[in-house]
Amino acid sequence: MATIAYEDFERVDIRVGTIIEAAPLEGARKPAYRLLIDFGEAIGTKKSSAQITVHYTPQELVGRQVAAVVNFPPRQIGKFMSEVLTLGFPAADGSVVLIAPTKPVPNGGKLF
Repeated sequence: MATIAYEDFERVDIRVGTIIEAAPLEGARKPAYRLLIDFGEAIGTKKSSAQITVHYTPQELVGRQVAAVVNFPPRQIGKFMSEVLTLGFPAADGSVVLIAPTKPVPNGGKLF
């Protein structure tokens, strides 16, 4: 794996936000949820599609803080426009486990 400069890392804007809505994403090829995430006043609310149906229900996602890349261009997922990339790691079976702070932090905080 090639090394990168710290400046390269700084270009990826990873922020924390709180999920305020979660529901199944209709028309997705793979099971996914559509999320509405509050990133605080400076960034606002953004939509995301996330293939996290194995470990999470929509009800338990609402109120949960997550990390997301907020400066990628929007991506069309079926009929849904995903504005941010919600981040996770693969479990042993390949399903996604979300990245989240271990204690509450203000929405919009930047990962460093």
